[in-house]
Amino acid sequence: MEGLQNKKAGTWVAVVPHPKAFIVNVGDITEMQIVPNGIYKSVEHRATVNLHNEGLSIATFLVPKLDGDMGPAPSLITAENPAIFRRISIIDYLKAFFYRELDGKSFVDALRTQIEDF
Repeated sequence: MEGLQNKKAGTWVAVVPHPKAFIVNVGDITEMQIVPNGIYKSVEHRATVNLHNEGLSIATFLVPKLDGDMGPAPSLITAENPAIFRRISIIDYLKAFFYRELDGKSFVDALRTQIEDF
């Protein structure tokens, strides 16, 4: 069933799943984009309703310890590969994430140290 869509070049595109596979979207709130310094990319996505077929979505959220901070792993930062995200406390990150306006833009972009082309 096609219910998942990803935004590509400003257009919503249906994700056609393989019948014996599942899809994992890396979200902003996980450390999966910030800690590896952009090696993995977050994708703007949405779920749509299909009136004829059932689908199953499972959302899972991973949040680090609240008294810590988050940023690129030091072992991944070099002169040739500088940090593209700034460090931020988990509390400040969560406050900013949940109080932001829902304007369709990725919150993780606010943590970038430089502008990059996607």
